[in-house]
Amino acid sequence: MAYQISDECISCGACEAECPVSAISEGDGKYVIDADTCISCGACAGVCPVGAPSEQ
Repeated sequence: MAYQISDECISCGACEAECPVSAISEGDGKYVIDADTCISCGACAGVCPVGAPSEQ
């Protein structure tokens, strides 16, 4: 299943830079993951300082 970013997101952008398939983009107040593009690799979760991305 694809990852999703929770409201804990602080919009630092670390996850976007780490995503190997460019599934993450800046949304309104937090970053968002395109579920159709996400390959569930977990790279975003590994770099997030607040643990906002999680597998849904």
